[in-house]
Amino acid sequence: GGDVHRNSGIPNHAFYLVARELRGYAWEHAGRIWYESLTLLRKNSGFRDAAQATLTTAARLFGTASKEQHAVQQAWATVGVLRA
Repeated sequence: GGDVHRNSGIPNHAFYLVARELRGYAWEHAGRIWYESLTLLRKNSGFRDAAQATLTTAARLFGTASKEQHAVQQAWATVGVLRA
């Protein structure tokens, strides 16, 4: 439940956690993952879809089992969307 203003904090917080974990400039890693993941989402996509899209994009950009993909997995687990 909830509206777009209330629920937008969940993926925003996941993004923040990834950016904090990876350090450096957010647009180099976390920002790139989130931006390029947008093409994988549809108007009816949910949080799990967004989590999967960012995991897929992190693997494509930085490699499977990369620190980026691990940070994305952990972030979505922390916000309660995926399991750790």
